[in-house]
Amino acid sequence: MSDNTPKPMSKARRAIWDKSGGKCWYCGCELPERGWHADHFEPIRRNWWTDTCLNPHNEREDNKVPACASCNVQKGPLSLEQFRDKIAGFINSLNQYHTQYDVAKRYGLIQETQSPVTFWFETREAHP
Repeated sequence: MSDNTPKPMSKARRAIWDKSGGKCWYCGCELPERGWHADHFEPIRRNWWTDTCLNPHNEREDNKVPACASCNVQKGPLSLEQFRDKIAGFINSLNQYHTQYDVAKRYGLIQETQSPVTFWFETREAHP
């Protein structure tokens, strides 16, 4: 009979997770102890076809931050400011290409703001 008890987090992953107390570094959602991503804050920019990266100097534990899968996938190889610009551009994309979004706005279900994109870690005192 096999034991289905999940393995505990490695010390390295626990150190990354602990940087935020279990919150996504970018959006601030609560992270489960399993299934979150260790994002490279300063991107390494992988080339999956050649198994190399453009910025190997960024492949360091102190450059890794906890992220939800959604934020890490959206950020990908982008710098922080590129990621911020991408998120800010979502409203334009929604307005141009998604009729459901337009209908929801007309019914008062969505209210757009001109708020700047602020990441969770920017609301904390200490961050990289």
